[in-house]
Amino acid sequence: MAGQSSVDRTAVLKLTDALAARIQDIDDAKLEEVLRGAAMANDTVILTTLNAAWSEPGSVLDVFLESFRTGESTRELLDHLVIVSLDTAAHARCRQVHRHCFALVTGGVDFSGQKNFMTDGYLKMMWSRINFLGQVLEKGFSFIFTDTDIVWFRNPLPHFYLDGDFQIACDHFTGDPDDLSNAPNGGFAYVRSNSETIEFYRFWYAAREKHPGLHDQDVLNSIKHDSFVADLGVKIKFLSTELFGGLCEPSRNMSRVCTMHANCCIGLSRKISDLNAMLRDWRRFMALPRDDKHSVSWTVPRNCRY
Repeated sequence: MAGQSSVDRTAVLKLTDALAARIQDIDDAKLEEVLRGAAMANDTVILTTLNAAWSEPGSVLDVFLESFRTGESTRELLDHLVIVSLDTAAHARCRQVHRHCFALVTGGVDFSGQKNFMTDGYLKMMWSRINFLGQVLEKGFSFIFTDTDIVWFRNPLPHFYLDGDFQIACDHFTGDPDDLSNAPNGGFAYVRSNSETIEFYRFWYAAREKHPGLHDQDVLNSIKHDSFVADLGVKIKFLSTELFGGLCEPSRNMSRVCTMHANCCIGLSRKISDLNAMLRDWRRFMALPRDDKHSVSWTVPRNCRY
């Protein structure tokens, strides 16, 4: 049963508009140009956010891009990937290695360094991301959002639900894509642009004021039960960890897995180590004859287990 709505509808819209104006000033024309240049025929883009710490040579960005080049039917998806840089150093690096880059610089906030989980800098970075994604929806673009600490092995588009407006990966998947007790992970989501999702993202972003000190994922876990969300009619689907796995709950089927996430792991060097191990496991799997592929399994988590 849906819970009581904790935020008035009018207050949501007013608060969201005020916060958006105060927190970041987006170059609308430039954003429209970048999104249009990367969009698929159905106005869908792939988005990831990046700061300087994750963009350095040999860091997470290199592993992320390499996974697209080595995956099945994923190389061409790079044409539809927009890297959203959160600082000038990350934007400069993006322009060196990728075609579609957008600089999202938030006045008065430095996102360049490593942001440890649940620090003030981490929370500001996560909420800036939610606000930005909502604005992408308002421009009429659907998106696949992916954290950069995710490796892509197969094209996920054929595996999304036809009736889902907001589809999100899980740290733990119960087996039922409609079960609100699934534990969502905001690092990977497919969201269709429509009136329901636009208002859902406004509500999600505004709800941060009702839950100070929590990150977007914890707030999502709260508002997914809210009567306001139920009344919106937004169709929420949770993605199976068999297809969209991670270190919290690794996929058990390398013949089907689309993505693997270095979640449940704190520390940049640990993430990089286990992401590289995932790529090695994938290459080993792909190099084997079909009849022998069943013998390959993940060697991760390694460093992330501690």
